[in-house]
Amino acid sequence: MNKSVHKFGGSSLSSAARYHAVANIIISHCQLGDSIVVSAAGKTTNTLVKLWQCYQQNDAQGICDVVKLLKNHQVELISELLIDEQQVHALGKLNIELDAITQLAQQNKLIEAQLLAHGEVWSSRLLAQYLTQLDYKAHSFDARDLLLLKDGQLQHDTNQKSCEVLNALQFNVVTGFIAKDIDGETVTLGRNGSDYSATLIARYCNAQSVTIWTDTQGVYSTDPRKVKHAIKYSKVCREQANLLARLGNPVLHAKTLTPLKETDIKLVVRSSFDSHSGGTEIVKKGSAKQKHFLTTLDNHDLVKIEELADGEIGELSQLIQHSLHHFDLDGDTYLLIPASYTHTVINHLSGRANLIESNLFGLGIVCPNSVAQQLTEQASKLLQKYNINVRFAFSQKDLLGNEYGLVLCEQAFDTDLLTVLHDELISDSQELAVIVAGLGNVGATFIEQLEQQLIRLNQLIPVKLVGLVRSKSMLFNTDGIALSDWQPQWQNTAVSYEKETLINQLEQLDYEHKVVIDITASEEFSLLYPDFASQNCHLISANKYAGTAQTSWYDSLREKLSERNLKWRYNTSVGAGLPINFALNDLQHSGDKVERLSGVFSGTLSWLCCEYDGAAPFSELLLQAKGMGYTEPDPREDLSGRDVQRKLLILAREVGLSLDLDDIELTPMMPLELTQGDWQSFLDKRDVLDVYMDEKLSNAAKDNLVLRYVAELNLTENKLIAKVGLSAVAKDDPLATLKAGDNIFVINSQWYQENALVIQGPGAGKEVTAAGIHSDLYWLTNSLVK
Repeated sequence: MNKSVHKFGGSSLSSAARYHAVANIIISHCQLGDSIVVSAAGKTTNTLVKLWQCYQQNDAQGICDVVKLLKNHQVELISELLIDEQQVHALGKLNIELDAITQLAQQNKLIEAQLLAHGEVWSSRLLAQYLTQLDYKAHSFDARDLLLLKDGQLQHDTNQKSCEVLNALQFNVVTGFIAKDIDGETVTLGRNGSDYSATLIARYCNAQSVTIWTDTQGVYSTDPRKVKHAIKYSKVCREQANLLARLGNPVLHAKTLTPLKETDIKLVVRSSFDSHSGGTEIVKKGSAKQKHFLTTLDNHDLVKIEELADGEIGELSQLIQHSLHHFDLDGDTYLLIPASYTHTVINHLSGRANLIESNLFGLGIVCPNSVAQQLTEQASKLLQKYNINVRFAFSQKDLLGNEYGLVLCEQAFDTDLLTVLHDELISDSQELAVIVAGLGNVGATFIEQLEQQLIRLNQLIPVKLVGLVRSKSMLFNTDGIALSDWQPQWQNTAVSYEKETLINQLEQLDYEHKVVIDITASEEFSLLYPDFASQNCHLISANKYAGTAQTSWYDSLREKLSERNLKWRYNTSVGAGLPINFALNDLQHSGDKVERLSGVFSGTLSWLCCEYDGAAPFSELLLQAKGMGYTEPDPREDLSGRDVQRKLLILAREVGLSLDLDDIELTPMMPLELTQGDWQSFLDKRDVLDVYMDEKLSNAAKDNLVLRYVAELNLTENKLIAKVGLSAVAKDDPLATLKAGDNIFVINSQWYQENALVIQGPGAGKEVTAAGIHSDLYWLTNSLVK
């Protein structure tokens, strides 16, 4: 029936602008028939609680003042969102309800739950009216007509039948937080009960998914508002999420997960303030690896309880409208209670509770089994180092077998201290998943080298090869592909794929960090880079196409990577393993300015120019190079100079220039007439190439010069010079003295004017290129742990 349930909290509806943003999310992400569960707008529930407190204290003036606050906020929302008759009708209804509240207070007939319910009723009604005004079918539902309790227990069969009223042809906007009992009286589901309402409705309607839209982008390793480098997890198992909730994590709440037990309903936490970013999926056990978390508890009391009855913790949670955590230690049962509720709980337990410690601050450590004790001890020692008085510290398993640690102290955990704890306890838990695309000579060599390289990489962060991709097939293993026999695994288990299949595989990878290493020469594959970025993948490219794409596409990719704090390394796209990109980066970051860059960027053309002395026709030398595997299958691709042109563009962009390929003047190393036709037609006219090159060589020899295929970028003149072509250079020039097959890069800058910075070495070869990719991978890995 209902496809999905979406829940929006109070912060998502705190102003007219936020209502507008939520409406846009609904229009973009929801379908007719979906249910939209809402909390009270902004701080409305707090204001209603304040009104109840004034009523209990017989504070007539306070009641009047608080009602005025409520009215001002609601009138502001209605006036900014609704127009014409809808606005008049909504304001009229609001005035009637506020007058009724005032009258009930005066008559001493105010009921707390009925009072608190107004916040959600106002939100759902206003959102439905606003969607209707935008020409979308929407209807507001009071959850008291959908959710029934008897003796505190939900009546599931009745509720499932009641939820059939939710219409498949409209947006169903439902109040969160509230239900009714068998006597028709309003019942609240606890603070933050709207999340619980959403999962209940999803269960009753057999929805496919529930999305909790909140003010954070998902579930993090700790509070991202306090710790800058908190890790956002793409997946968290339900058991750990439930434990986190009981330890006070504010993103998910303990009861929220209960209705999803033994269902396939997907639960996702996303940000209504950044709806384009991915969220965190809460998945069933076995669908995600266990993660590491730190969560804090502020100002709690520790109470020892005698003879705790079954279900009594739930009753106490309902009593104070707050989740509670209890644990057994050395044969005794303890309960952690927010200090403001301690008196209520102790009174309710009537002599079975004793206050042990007051005003404590807690650090909860949720982690994979087997490491809780170690991390708890480590946390205690670290806190003592910072002169924090630790009152309790222990680790144990909860009833579901999930390990956690708890440290209780007398001082609060400020931002700096929590950051230190996170760096020491959590950061080391990150893993990097490596996906290699391109399994030719360089790709195979890279994998062969990886086994030895992992010894170094794993000292920084655990690294696993989890994916292999070729043009039509792929192999993924989330636990890691054995490097010793990857080729048999590929032959036996690789499957064909389409773009969507590959992207889905990347999305499903449950790793803190992912990197796609592109060792293909495919322009089509490079066009997937934005999709890889959307799946939070870092990029390492030996492929030149993305780095030389149209400026608008290139800039868009750069922006997308930057928004997600993702890295893109491509040192081997120019110069194989030579550190030319590193050098240009270092010069600029140290305050230097590159003024001129020239060189020989092609190993193939370097070899041809160095070996060609006129003793034999140039075409014979070209065929010799082809036979030795130095050239492309059609050597005219090398002679065209396009590869050198792309490399120069990559370096130009590296020094901050906004250029496209067409901005670089290109002169091929052959007559234009030879670019037409197939390879055989070229061979039939090879004498044209021989005459062309013999003339170039003779003219250079007259001036005692030598031929080199040169790329040049000159920034010293008023007009930018960017060109690629055959040049005659002096014999004492650095370009003339290079070894056949080498690349050379000559950099003139403010600091290297008269005496240029020269980088020279092999410009091709599977071993050096693979090593250059490993250099990029090491740089990435190192940056992830800083």
